[in-house]
Amino acid sequence: MPNVQRSLQPVPFTQVQLTDGFWAPRQETNRRVTLQHIHRKLQETGRIAAFDLNFTRKVPSPIVEIFGDSDVAKWIEAVSYSLATHPDPQLAQTLDGVVDKVIAAQQPDGYLNTHFIVVQPEMRWKNLRDWHEMYCAGHLMEGAVAHAQATGQRKLLDALARYADHIDATFGPEPGKKRGYCGHPEIELALVRLYHATGNPRYLKLATFFVDERGQQPHYFDIEARERGEDPASFWAKTYEYCQAHVPIRQQDKVVGHAVRAMYLFSAVADLAHENNDPSLRETCDRLWDNLIHRRMYITGGIGPSRHNEGFTEDYDLPDETAYAETCATIGLIFWNHRLLQFEGDRRFADVMERGLYNGFLSGVTLSGDRFLYENPLSTNGSRHHEEWFYCPCCPPNVARLLASVGGYFYSTGAEDVWVHLFASNHASLEVAGTALTLREETQYPWDGKVTLQMELERPATFTLHLRVPEWCPGYRLSVNGKALQVQPGPDGYLAVRREWQSGDTVVYEMDMPVQLIWSNPAVRQLEGRVAIQRGPVVYCLESVDNPTTPLDRISIDPEGFLKACTVEYRPDLLGGVAVIHGPGRAIEAEGWGEVLYRPEAPGEKEITLTAVPYCTWDNREPGEMRVWLRA
Repeated sequence: MPNVQRSLQPVPFTQVQLTDGFWAPRQETNRRVTLQHIHRKLQETGRIAAFDLNFTRKVPSPIVEIFGDSDVAKWIEAVSYSLATHPDPQLAQTLDGVVDKVIAAQQPDGYLNTHFIVVQPEMRWKNLRDWHEMYCAGHLMEGAVAHAQATGQRKLLDALARYADHIDATFGPEPGKKRGYCGHPEIELALVRLYHATGNPRYLKLATFFVDERGQQPHYFDIEARERGEDPASFWAKTYEYCQAHVPIRQQDKVVGHAVRAMYLFSAVADLAHENNDPSLRETCDRLWDNLIHRRMYITGGIGPSRHNEGFTEDYDLPDETAYAETCATIGLIFWNHRLLQFEGDRRFADVMERGLYNGFLSGVTLSGDRFLYENPLSTNGSRHHEEWFYCPCCPPNVARLLASVGGYFYSTGAEDVWVHLFASNHASLEVAGTALTLREETQYPWDGKVTLQMELERPATFTLHLRVPEWCPGYRLSVNGKALQVQPGPDGYLAVRREWQSGDTVVYEMDMPVQLIWSNPAVRQLEGRVAIQRGPVVYCLESVDNPTTPLDRISIDPEGFLKACTVEYRPDLLGGVAVIHGPGRAIEAEGWGEVLYRPEAPGEKEITLTAVPYCTWDNREPGEMRVWLRA
């Protein structure tokens, strides 16, 4: 049986200073550009002004207007994370102004949702299935926790604790309370965070109720629909799978429905497995993880192929050109796997977390930091591009909050253990074996697999250093102070080096990082006969700007010949500095076809040299085609 109590403690992002050429520039752009860009858009679209409570809106209102408070909340969280590591008086002043507006909008009973205060007060808590009240509350709670941690001020935290008290007085199993829960999970994980920030066990109890009550019969969404005078069968999605409420969570055996809702719920389930010492919830996580990762995840860490439900369809349904793969869904996948990783430090969770971070997450924002993707296809004919904003703008502030806090995903500690999950040049301040440790890491990762770690200790200390051997890594070398060590990875996929460490000790860890061709399971019918290029954690793609001689879908490669002849070139002048891959390919020629649609002769082919760039950087240059999976 897997652990129910977490053995690892993640090192907070505030104790990890990234200094590398990959993440640090992204974080700087996030601070200088993205946060300001989002703030402008929140102002232009009236989302911040809504907290002044003097707006008008049609009834019924579009759902994106109803959950506009959550977009402001995620921006508050993102700015708070940024200020926690990089103080900025002007940004802090802007944040303070927005926070004061939010607090001023709160009602005497603690309620805080601008739409239902101003537009439809009579409909408060009348449509949990569709109207996102608790979802907005959850994001406000997360923003409040982040704000308190960053500024030391409790004003927003106290306000959201009052809102949580109001929700707790309204919902629960006790007589006179509603037995409802939100159609869009989020408040569950937020209440766990609020519990830790305030120490109030009622918030943990409420989170547990919301998770346990989902999908129970008689179904609450049916009850509230009838109370509104509606037929439950008229629900547009036709199934409560969309809301993650079709069955109680412990009975669920497949990942279905809306992808973001699934990931936020599963993150809370992982939290509550630990908090409540609940093996059934941990087993549920493992069962659903196996289904998602082995049957329903894109190679980029994208999840949810369908636009219809912004989520899942059936096993092995992973079309590339029509992939939905919402940026927020990959962010949720990262959240969930980071939580699962803390139970026993199992490499498989870190591998998925890394896959999402280096591919399907970063593709969601341009290097300039002011354009975003909602959907992340793996192929496009040139019609899909990043945009400045969206009608439903959930992804931009979600990207911003993860970028600002990404340092928190690199390390974990135990009483006498340090785990290194991800690799980047950084300085980390840790506590292990009763002493302070500064870990200085130098590497060109993800373009090179060599990592150097230097220990700075207050005094000698005995502990175990755990280094992840990534799934993609076929070989490695390890040395301490120049002496080679022969260490085999344990069942968890980490190299464990236990010794008395001295200040100045240096670990050199070299991971082989060959170019690899990845094939999909034959059950993925859309990808039969195709391969993808990967090197280290980075998935590659072709763009027409680098391969202008033919439409990209006409390009094929000979796997054996490609791997023998391909070369890797680091280009500091390209896309912020990336490793590109060149290799031989073939391209179908269209000469001689004219207006003929069909003919009994095959088209000719020509030899070409193709160039592949990291998928996470696509659509940062000239508009054009893009393709991950190539004919083989």
